[in-house]
Amino acid sequence: MIQAYSLYEGSFSVDASKEFVPFDSRKDDPLSRKGSIFVHVHPFLIVADDGLILCDTGLGFTDEQGELLLHQHIRQLGYEPEDVKYVLMSHLHKDHTGGMVDFKGGKARIAFPNAEYYVQRGEWEYAFSGENPSYKTEIFDVIQRSGNLVLLDGEGQINHQIAYEVNGAHTPFHQAFHMHVGGEHYFFGGDVLPEPEEIFKNFIAKYDYDGRAARDLRKQYWEEGRADNWTYLFYHSKSIAIGKGEQREDGSFRIVDVSVK
Repeated sequence: MIQAYSLYEGSFSVDASKEFVPFDSRKDDPLSRKGSIFVHVHPFLIVADDGLILCDTGLGFTDEQGELLLHQHIRQLGYEPEDVKYVLMSHLHKDHTGGMVDFKGGKARIAFPNAEYYVQRGEWEYAFSGENPSYKTEIFDVIQRSGNLVLLDGEGQINHQIAYEVNGAHTPFHQAFHMHVGGEHYFFGGDVLPEPEEIFKNFIAKYDYDGRAARDLRKQYWEEGRADNWTYLFYHSKSIAIGKGEQREDGSFRIVDVSVK
């Protein structure tokens, strides 16, 4: 039984400035955003026995009342932000970290006070190593002061359900997570495997730290996961956010949507 949910934050255009501008295909003209790429943002929530697992935290957008959309979506599923016990960070680019912190009322506080935030130590140090528009270090300062930060080294287990591994490729210390919950093997590859379409494209992306490694890892994750019936979580998907591999009658494979409707 699938116990994972997309906490869809929206669709955005991104240009060389690295700014994420909301994009609504019903009224916005993509030709007016020349030089932009268009992405969706899907943080994920997994319901485990000992608390909720959150995979990356989106851009941190809020509604008109100043409430984090991430909090709003969690409540719509019948839970509270305080129920989140594990915040798993693939990397620290700002489209993945904005919801780590809640800036309501002019005060900055961690968005999930009962959770531990799991970040690779190398990624944490890399984020502070220089001026980079992809990182918002003011968010990290709040996390560091909170006492809820857990820095990981290499690969290992957080508990009996959650394993992590450094896969690099998109950033030098990017990490992926394997979660075994409710009889399912969930795989969150972050921006190394952000969309299902990238499984079937043999390409090298300019936005990756090591595009060749990312290309090879996508192939590896697809072959391993297809054989072992993984449930894939695609953070930037424009189509299927939660999917599995399925074999067609002609022997070829495709990704099918298994999200809870």
